[in-house]
Amino acid sequence: MSNPLHSPAAERNRQPILEVLRTLLPATGRALEVASGTGQHVAWFAAALPGWTWQPSDAQAEHFDSISAWCADAAVHNVHPPVVLDVLAPQWPASAPAFATPFDLVYCANMLHIAPWACCAGLMQGAARHLAPGGHLVTYGPYLEGGVPTAPGNRDFDASLRERNPAWGIRRLQDVAQVAAAAGLHLVARHALPANNLLLAWERRPSNP
Repeated sequence: MSNPLHSPAAERNRQPILEVLRTLLPATGRALEVASGTGQHVAWFAAALPGWTWQPSDAQAEHFDSISAWCADAAVHNVHPPVVLDVLAPQWPASAPAFATPFDLVYCANMLHIAPWACCAGLMQGAARHLAPGGHLVTYGPYLEGGVPTAPGNRDFDASLRERNPAWGIRRLQDVAQVAAAAGLHLVARHALPANNLLLAWERRPSNP
């Protein structure tokens, strides 16, 4: 693909997200990106974090050419070919070699508000299944928080999302945390980033005997 898909928002937020990831992650590890979209994030992170290997994925296979093009342009060699992943599937693509070993990181940006609410549980449950003990799920995007005034831009964005699709909308952090806890994931870090977005780190904790 000579002209890969381009997201201006991904171009703006990739560096602020990377700076937080550097504070959260060790020097080496294995990462799964859910909903890779254009591929801008995985290419940027793979280039900046050479000790990590990345498995991009998306529900839409038509994005794969763009993901591969961004990775080729970045000249990275620590990214597996993208795979189709539907977070609602009871089993994620176990046929892909990367899924044979638990991931140290599952990363998902800007999906929860443009997907049905059931996808939140799908993401949390799938991440819990595929994360190594002590591994992290990192989510990024806008959230509604109790006790925190909602920025006018996020209020307008939420209204526009719900107008486009009643199943979409900015999620309440309390609701997301409840679904995460049911899957065995607990919020361990909250980082406010530009444009009224949050980067949240959820940790998989060992089950009680």
